[in-house]
Amino acid sequence: MSVSRSGQRYARVAGPRELELVPEDALDEPAADGVLVDITYCGICGTDVHGYTDGHMLPPAVFGHEWTGTVRAVGPEVTGLTAGLRVVGAVGPACGRCRQCAAGHARQCETVFAEANGVDPAAPAHGGFADRVRVSARRVVPVPENLSDVEAALVEPATVTFHAVRRTAMEFGSLVVVQGAGPIGLLTAQHARNAGAGQIVVSEPSPARRAAAERLGFSGTVAPEDLPTALADVSGGLGADVVFECAGVASLLQPSAELVRRGGVLALLGYPLTESRVSYGDWQSRELTVVGSLAYNHEDFLGAMRAVAERRIDVAALHTGTIGLSGLGDMLEELDSGRSAQAKVLVDPRS
Repeated sequence: MSVSRSGQRYARVAGPRELELVPEDALDEPAADGVLVDITYCGICGTDVHGYTDGHMLPPAVFGHEWTGTVRAVGPEVTGLTAGLRVVGAVGPACGRCRQCAAGHARQCETVFAEANGVDPAAPAHGGFADRVRVSARRVVPVPENLSDVEAALVEPATVTFHAVRRTAMEFGSLVVVQGAGPIGLLTAQHARNAGAGQIVVSEPSPARRAAAERLGFSGTVAPEDLPTALADVSGGLGADVVFECAGVASLLQPSAELVRRGGVLALLGYPLTESRVSYGDWQSRELTVVGSLAYNHEDFLGAMRAVAERRIDVAALHTGTIGLSGLGDMLEELDSGRSAQAKVLVDPRS
């Protein structure tokens, strides 16, 4: 569908591999407790690719969830935010009212989890593949002055990985394996390094992505077929203290567990869309700790942005291309092909 650039637009998934650019009535007024944000960039995530190819799996707000922009207007009930402020799309603080919060489990706040998955009552009508978005004020976080717009656009995946590494609570000096050197794997490796990992081995089939890992300082980067030998060499045959599975390939789940030493940790970041088969007895007999991780909390955004602002992680190095909204469909196809050289592509609705 062709839409005049003079009007506001947003992209939505209309069916399997069907993308529409939809004209939108002018968004000029926020909700009383909300803000209007002019989108600067929106990153393309693997979740967006899966949502596009599947055609129905994603709530509308999740298709295009890695966005940054500038506040255009604020509602009358909003404090602490002003027009002209740069922000990123995030989740709010723990609500303090849901069952999890009332039971003392604020890190598992049901309101925040619903926001992260785009199913809360105040979820935006669409994501950030758009000219403008209307969103609850609690869902935006100001961007530090020393972050570029590109870095701000990469805060969301940096937060996903910050959350995952934080959940593992790894010991200092841990021997870590990161499976997959896409954006999530490269960010996970950097956060693990910040968290005190002693040695990090990155496994990745793509030579280009292995080179990207090496440029970020990860000299122990190997092809998957070389991983067992490399890990045996550095661990004395013991195995990894922590394995971060970032590829999301169902068939890798049990082989990933077998890389972990007895009593070690298997951390799951990649999200397989098919069922996985594992050896429950193997996991139990080796007393593995398995840590699942999905999305993030409000405080993870603050921690991830501090890490970027203090140059303790490099997110800009992952940015390999910028396209306009009209090129989104073709890029989703390219990223789904498995042959793309792109790492993190940003969509600029202004171009």
